[in-house]
Amino acid sequence: MSKRRVTKPVYVGGVKVGGGADVTVQSMTKTDTRDVKATVKQIHELEEAGCELIRSAVPDAEAADAMAEIKKQIHIPLIADIHFHYKLALTCLEGGIDCLRLNPGNLRNEDQVREVVRAAKARNVPIRIGVNFGSLPPVGGIGRTRGFSRHMDLVNALPKAQDAKEGDYSAVDHMVATALWEISLLEEQDFDQIKISMKAFDVPTTVEAYTRLAGMMPYPLHLGITEAGTPMAGSIRTSVGLGVLLYSGIGDTIRVSLSGDSTEEVAAGYEILKSLNMRKKGSVLVACPSCGRADVDVVKLANDVDALLKKGNKEITVAVMGCEVNGPGEAKDADVGIAAGAGRAVIFRKGEKVRVVPEAEMLTALMEEVEKTSVPADD
Repeated sequence: MSKRRVTKPVYVGGVKVGGGADVTVQSMTKTDTRDVKATVKQIHELEEAGCELIRSAVPDAEAADAMAEIKKQIHIPLIADIHFHYKLALTCLEGGIDCLRLNPGNLRNEDQVREVVRAAKARNVPIRIGVNFGSLPPVGGIGRTRGFSRHMDLVNALPKAQDAKEGDYSAVDHMVATALWEISLLEEQDFDQIKISMKAFDVPTTVEAYTRLAGMMPYPLHLGITEAGTPMAGSIRTSVGLGVLLYSGIGDTIRVSLSGDSTEEVAAGYEILKSLNMRKKGSVLVACPSCGRADVDVVKLANDVDALLKKGNKEITVAVMGCEVNGPGEAKDADVGIAAGAGRAVIFRKGEKVRVVPEAEMLTALMEEVEKTSVPADD
C-alpha cells in the first residue's frame, strides 16, 4: 500500500478530515428533508450504525429552514447538499450547518459562489466542491451561466478514461477543469477549508479523475462512485474504485452510494476500510466459502456468527473455518477462531487452542470465547 497522501486538515464540526486523520465514513439521508421528524429518526439510526458525517439534500427554502432544526437534534456533523440556488446555502449557513456541498456544474455564477464563500468563511464552515459527471457544466461553459443548453452540452460525447486518445479532451479533463475553476474562486478569497469529490459511475474515469487532481492541490478528497447501484452490485463497484484509490494513498472520507437503506452504505464503507486495514469498526469475520471438504454447514455457522457479532458491535476479528486445509491457520491468526471438523471443532483465542467442543456446541462455545476476548480499539 502506498503512503497516504498528505493533505490540509478540514474540520467538519468536530470531525477532522484529512491531515492524517482516519478516513471517515459518511452517508446521506433518503428522507424528505422538510420532514424533520423522519430525517432526524434516520440520522439517529445512522449514528448508531457508526456514520460519522451526514449529508441532507436541500432542494428548496423549506428544506433549508428545516436544516437548522435537524442540526439541533442530532449528534454528528450535518452537511447541506446544495444545487442550483445559492441562497439555500446562505440559509443553511445561518442555521448552523457544519459543511456545504456545492455543485460547480449547476451553480456557476461566480458572484453567487463568492457570496457563499464569504458567508462560509465568516462562520469557519468548510465547503466540498462536489464534481459529478452526471451534472458537469457544458463543454466550454465552466463558470458561465448564459448561452449554453444542458441538452446540447456535449458532455456525454466526451471520451471516458479508457477510451481517450492522446490529444483528446476527455471526461476526466472536463471534471478536473471544473474542479480547478471552483478551487480558484475559493482560493481568491483566501478560503482553504476545502474538500473535493470527483465522482462518476464509470470506475476508470473516477479513479483517473481523483488520481490526476490529487497531484495538483493539497486538499482532502471525498471518495465515492456516484449512483453505484443496488446494495450488492453497488458495493462491488464502489469497493473496486475506492479500493484502488485508497490503496494508492488517495482519499480522506468516503461515501458508498447505494439504492437501499443508508445504514448499508455505512456498513459497506467500513468493510472497505477494514479490508485495507485502515479502520477497525465493529467485527471482522473471516469465513471460508465452504466446499466438498467441509464436514459441517460452514455457511450457516458463519451467518449465525455474523448476526451475533453485529448485535454486539465488538471490535474483534473472528474466523469461521470448515476444514483442515486453511482452517487452523486462519483461525489461529484471528482474535478468536473456530476450525470445524467431523463432529467436533477446535476453538482458538489469540493463537492459542482453548477448547475442543462437539459440533452441537460450536456456536455457543465460540461466542463465549468472543465475549472473553478484549481487543483494544484503534480509533
